[in-house]
Amino acid sequence: MESPGKLRMTTQRQVIMEVLKSVKSHPTAGELCSMVRRRLPRISLGTVYRNLDILSRAGMLQKIDVAGQEMRFDGNTMNHYHLRCMECGRVFDVDMDLLAGVEEQVARESGFQVYGHRLEFVGRCEACQEAYKTRQ
Repeated sequence: MESPGKLRMTTQRQVIMEVLKSVKSHPTAGELCSMVRRRLPRISLGTVYRNLDILSRAGMLQKIDVAGQEMRFDGNTMNHYHLRCMECGRVFDVDMDLLAGVEEQVARESGFQVYGHRLEFVGRCEACQEAYKTRQ
């Protein structure tokens, strides 16, 4: 992981971080690129991807990588949990305390050195529940 202190904060990286921190929608790289283009019209999707990777390795953002789904990004680097809608793929933050003692328990039972954990709940968001009801 690169140190945020050693990372050169280019204009592109600064704008990407500002835009990502201003939303709670956990955008894909393509969605984020569209938002960033309002401020930097000539930025390419490839540049956004490269900078997201660099910023992620520096610990300045989170990649939300779900098998079979397009990767999403979160500007909130604090430990927190997510909800993912299986219908539309959107990701939401869960406002709850972290599970106490779970990392120590896993370390004890597995022999691993546990450095952290991620927890994602899956289901159907309110909008998709309503859409499902109207289809019935």
